[in-house]
Amino acid sequence: MNNYETIIIINPNLDDAACAGVTDKFTEMIGKEGKVESTEVWGRRKLAYPIQKNNEGYYVLINFSSNPEFIDELNRVYNITDEIIKHIIVKKD
Repeated sequence: MNNYETIIIINPNLDDAACAGVTDKFTEMIGKEGKVESTEVWGRRKLAYPIQKNNEGYYVLINFSSNPEFIDELNRVYNITDEIIKHIIVKKD
């Protein structure tokens, strides 16, 4: 199992309950395939540049450990989730 961190930026047009639902969805998904070490909700922040005509985003950082094969599936699900406007997954040393 490797250690990873992922940052997702959720569409700011959603209310706080919907953003919490998206966060819970991915925390549970990661928890089934690995171990979630921490989840930090950074809240709404200004973006450095517009993404999909949005100037703000709802940021969430998740630290976790999982098998490398799961990362491709997580990336795929991020890409097909309409609520997520940007994401990144980084392997930690």
